[in-house]
Amino acid sequence: MLLSDLASKEIINLYDGAKLGLVGDADLDISIKGSIEAIILTSRGGFSGFWGSKGDREQETMVIPWQTIKKIGSEVIIIDLQNKFEKSR
Repeated sequence: MLLSDLASKEIINLYDGAKLGLVGDADLDISIKGSIEAIILTSRGGFSGFWGSKGDREQETMVIPWQTIKKIGSEVIIIDLQNKFEKSR
């Protein structure tokens, strides 16, 4: 799977069925063969990340640890967060 394959997929939380937003970026650990540590969601109002301008990235984001991902489908990513997400900005 390519990193760009994650872009624009809707994130659904298995714990409560909530739609959390779209994948906008990823946090990579380049010291371990470029493994993905987390995916970063954009706010539901816009899409930044891979293709957005720097000004767009000033919006609120949510960091989802890679370990919480249960399934990656063709249109959605299912995660299981039980209220353990980290907000930044």
